[in-house]
Amino acid sequence: MSKHKVIVLDPVSQEGIQALIDHDDFEVTRQEGLTEAQIIDIIHDFDAVIVRSQTTVTKRIIQHAKNLKMIARAGVGVDNIDIDAATKHGVIVVNAPEGNTISATEHTLAMMLSMARDIPEAYKELTGGTWNRSAHKGVELYGKTLGIIGAGKIGFGVARRAKSFGMKIVAFDPYLSDEKARDNEITKMEVDEVAAAADFVTVHTPLTPQTKGIIGADFFRRCKKEGIYVINVARGGIVDEDALLEALDAGIVKGAALDVFVTEPPEKTALLNHRRTVVTPHLGASTTEAQQKVAVSVSKEIIEYFTDNKITHAVNAPRVSSSVNEELKPYMSIVKHLGQFGIQLLDTPPQEIKLKYHGDIAVDDTSILTRTFVTHLLEPHFGEEVNIINALYYLNELDVTYKVEKKAKADGYTNYLEIELINGNEHVTLGASTIPGYGERLVKINDYPIDFKPEENILIIEHTDRPGIIGELGALLGEHQVNIASMQLARLSKEGDAMVLFTLDNPPAEETHRKIEDIMNIHKVHTIQLKN
Repeated sequence: MSKHKVIVLDPVSQEGIQALIDHDDFEVTRQEGLTEAQIIDIIHDFDAVIVRSQTTVTKRIIQHAKNLKMIARAGVGVDNIDIDAATKHGVIVVNAPEGNTISATEHTLAMMLSMARDIPEAYKELTGGTWNRSAHKGVELYGKTLGIIGAGKIGFGVARRAKSFGMKIVAFDPYLSDEKARDNEITKMEVDEVAAAADFVTVHTPLTPQTKGIIGADFFRRCKKEGIYVINVARGGIVDEDALLEALDAGIVKGAALDVFVTEPPEKTALLNHRRTVVTPHLGASTTEAQQKVAVSVSKEIIEYFTDNKITHAVNAPRVSSSVNEELKPYMSIVKHLGQFGIQLLDTPPQEIKLKYHGDIAVDDTSILTRTFVTHLLEPHFGEEVNIINALYYLNELDVTYKVEKKAKADGYTNYLEIELINGNEHVTLGASTIPGYGERLVKINDYPIDFKPEENILIIEHTDRPGIIGELGALLGEHQVNIASMQLARLSKEGDAMVLFTLDNPPAEETHRKIEDIMNIHKVHTIQLKN
């Protein structure tokens, strides 16, 4: 049997890829520093590519890589790989999300301490011949409050080490459970509460639409009058650089320690050269140990994929293959919409998930439906990092449990899917099916029986039923130029709890949302947006 050919295009730890080199099924070639044209000349021979950040794997390279099946990034970020081109050509892209955990954690502490004690400026002055102790008065970490935005592995690692300095920890993370926070002596807060409580704040989240600029002008307006110190060793863009510079100039931010930037190398020299900033060139994972770990991780991924067809850390989801049972394909859209719908109905993300597959569908392998559902449930938190390959891995990392129930019979339906999302006393139940001639239908929201097709813009209003309330809602939406496409009313009893669902041509503005809430007998208003 011919060997699988792997080419290493960037400096990667030799010890880290030794298992790949020693494996009988693989032939490893190292050729570093090649241009795009040089890579194109040779890439057609290789089954897998290993890169770090130096080499950009372009669309043209992928188009010429006729045998390529995997691109492995020995690190976390994959911005140097054309993900769309790889997915289009059926090439799996994997990374090593855990290899830099310790290094990024320790670099966060190093940046925080350097900033707190003004070490870079003191070093610069002293090596320049100036002895000026009074100009470099620092602050202690002891007794200070550290705010952590994003309590994943790195965030928790920073919390544990910061507690050894005598710091108090407050944190925001939508998936941080009360129990986990309590067990680790962390006070759960919302972002604005962290701003008001923290002396130092550090971010450890993916960059998503929800986290972009999460540390920005609004955050700084809520800070203590004594000021705050900001650390970012996660992703450029989580901290709004323009707002940070203004806050530094205004004295609201007393110091900033930045390892990552919106553009790298960074273009905002005013931020780099500010007297109260400590900056490093994206060194969070730049340790000998981390580089060895990420190389070991991607080597393992390549070996497992080519020998056992197993993938753990893919960052691009394959297209639904033709091997997926035809009976399941209509439900791919349903579970996608259930994930998007459910997470928007909850005030806080779930700690427990229950999935039910009833009827004819229960005889099929529904694992791809479960993974698709979880992918779209987690998407607001993880963005493009989560997909059908790694969705259950991320769910496990968040300590979210899930159970799947299958039954051969479905009361009233040929096929029926139901999901329940639970977080303490809060829960959401959604039921769905396909109805001949009507296609995808949502047939249950909590205790309310309904029947409507999920659309892009949905408005759900929970209220106490009374004469005239539907007319008031319609008039208000019309007044605010929101056109109603369809409406359905569900209620549990006469003049009791009820729910009205509108599908809309355009989403209501925040002002419209607030005015709806002010109508008498309105209990809760949900604005839902679904993506196809």
